[in-house]
Amino acid sequence: MKVLVMYDYPPSPGGLATQGDLLYKGLLGMGVDARAVHFESAQEKEWYYRWFEPDVVIGVGYWGHTPQLVLHPQRYGIQPVPWLVADGYIANYQEVLNTLPLILVTSNWVKEMYVRDGIHGDRIEVLPVGCDTDSFIPFEKNDPKILAVREALGISPEQLMILTVGGDAASKGAQEVMQALAIIDSKAPDWKYVCKVWPQPRTKIQNLADLQMASDLGIEKNVTYETNTISRNFMPYLVGACDIYAAPSRLEGFGMPQVEAGACGKPVVSIKAMGMLDTLIDGETAFLANVAQRIVVNEVIIGGESGFEEKHKLIFEVPRTVDYRANVQDIAKYLLILMKDASLRDKMGKAGRERVVANFDYRVVAKRFVQIINEKLGIN
Repeated sequence: MKVLVMYDYPPSPGGLATQGDLLYKGLLGMGVDARAVHFESAQEKEWYYRWFEPDVVIGVGYWGHTPQLVLHPQRYGIQPVPWLVADGYIANYQEVLNTLPLILVTSNWVKEMYVRDGIHGDRIEVLPVGCDTDSFIPFEKNDPKILAVREALGISPEQLMILTVGGDAASKGAQEVMQALAIIDSKAPDWKYVCKVWPQPRTKIQNLADLQMASDLGIEKNVTYETNTISRNFMPYLVGACDIYAAPSRLEGFGMPQVEAGACGKPVVSIKAMGMLDTLIDGETAFLANVAQRIVVNEVIIGGESGFEEKHKLIFEVPRTVDYRANVQDIAKYLLILMKDASLRDKMGKAGRERVVANFDYRVVAKRFVQIINEKLGIN
């Protein structure tokens, strides 16, 4: 089997890049003849088509990347298999996607979104995102690298560190977490809430709004926003430094940071919806807050990035849920339980590690990918 993997290559620290790179790494480890290329590099992709002659091209992205992931390889007679996430709705390319014999998605919730919006379900297979369980591991609390992370963040040994990681924090549920922390502040042990976000214009605006909320709630001294550019090499130590990983995400097709936290042996607080229903086990590896609100839209304005003219208005026949909000009281209850019970944190963390190693290790995912390609496309 010859496989060309298309993603953000060489990989940036983002989720889609990591998703593609770990599949590529897993395939190479299995002895599969695989190559990697940037999904937008038309010239380099064509070069691989001509000399490498891949049996299949796997492309990582969302439905809006259909021109790069599907149409481009089809022009050269190469079989594309997109591996897609969802962003709340599928507004275009249904006709193109429905001609494919196989589409991969990251969770059962993502599959539901594609089927809801007109993609044939019998073509869709769920392939979870892989996790590097050799790097994301449980660390000892006195590990010098872990101590150095906490010291740099201004967290004392006796403080509990709660962590959220994302492109921005609000989309990962940080505002709901802050509201919950304000509720339990007087009852909880000494704590610090760290939000690691990526430095970009849209997150700068969101960060200011989040920090204003922290100030309004009276917990600003316990909330830290870290906006430095970091590599994937640093991420295991950042996650390893926390005591609880909290991310009741507003929109999440898989939940890679939650899985990485589990791999590090950390208990997770999240939301009982979307991709977390696949990756986390409520009461065993995580506490999942109920959904308090669904943000529903009747129409959206989209443009060239989605294959339409600029400022195209798309009106839905059936209103779409494009965002979720977790129940703040649930988050508060679960955080307080975990903050007061170190043995429970350890127990849930160990269960999380076992689940990730068994189901989401990148080598497990690569093997499953090869099985699916063989079963659905007859390619060995």
